[in-house]
Amino acid sequence: MPITFRKSFRILPGVRLNINRRSWSVTLGGGPGPRHTISSTGRRTTSLDLPGPLGYRSTRRRNR
Repeated sequence: MPITFRKSFRILPGVRLNINRRSWSVTLGGGPGPRHTISSTGRRTTSLDLPGPLGYRSTRRRNR
């Protein structure tokens, strides 16, 4: 079984710093609105919790 490392720090209300073995990311937002995540690897993710039967929706974009 591989050893994993993941840690999340709350910097300010609505701002999190996430660290794992290979990269780090900053998450902005949350609560009732959209959540934006920017990773050190270039991945940008926007996610939103939708009410009712629609559930959870996430879209990813990668900068090059």
